[in-house]
Amino acid sequence: MAKLLSSYHRQIFNAGRRSLRMAAKLSSPIAEDIGAMRVKYRDRSELFLEKDLVSNEPISQFKNWLEEACKTPGILEPNAMCLATASKDGSPSCRYVLLKSYGSEGFKFFTNYSSRKARDLAENPKAALTFYWEPLKRSVRIEGSCEKVSAAESDKYFHERPRDSQLGACTSHQSSVIKGREELDVREKELREKYGEDKEIDRPEEWGGYLVVPHVVEFWQGQSNRVHDRIVFRKADASEANGTTTFEGADGWVFERLAP
Repeated sequence: MAKLLSSYHRQIFNAGRRSLRMAAKLSSPIAEDIGAMRVKYRDRSELFLEKDLVSNEPISQFKNWLEEACKTPGILEPNAMCLATASKDGSPSCRYVLLKSYGSEGFKFFTNYSSRKARDLAENPKAALTFYWEPLKRSVRIEGSCEKVSAAESDKYFHERPRDSQLGACTSHQSSVIKGREELDVREKELREKYGEDKEIDRPEEWGGYLVVPHVVEFWQGQSNRVHDRIVFRKADASEANGTTTFEGADGWVFERLAP
């Protein structure tokens, strides 16, 4: 009997120790070292040099890289870009949005004017965009000023969207606090009943487009030894071009190579 009790007590004791170890583990701060995570980028036979530029201004160069990204398997949304904004006091925030058009005037996206990004841009109309196409080991970074597009342009794009996307824009007062998912479901149901299957959906006044007018456009290509290639275009007077480190581009741009 004593032997049985001793065995039973040992089991209880060991179970208690395991519980204490588990509790300690759960209550301890998380500190995971992932420094060994590393993938191979491009090698020295695939450098991105100045002679590889298809244009001496950034919009055509961006077009070339975007078109390649569109044709590359594994890149499902080549127009996805991280939009960074900052409030008046400098508090930053970033999120992914979709590029909808671009050209010499800049880069356009559409969103809700009551969202956090819109509130930031109302206070501080500066923004940065980043595209990253992992299979190509390429990234494009854009800095510039941001302004709203015209109501007519917002109307045009809104009515080109799929009907479900139009309803979605009307359903959500973006970035506002809500009780739960069911609040959105009820709102969407009400809108579907209101507009039916064929009645034109009105664009909400709080939804529309922005244009990011670029001042800096950087093209980055990754190298496996981490000595990456970076060629940056920036708006500047041609007098800054010295032909050694700074080169004259077209349309009011100069371009330079940056150390990685």
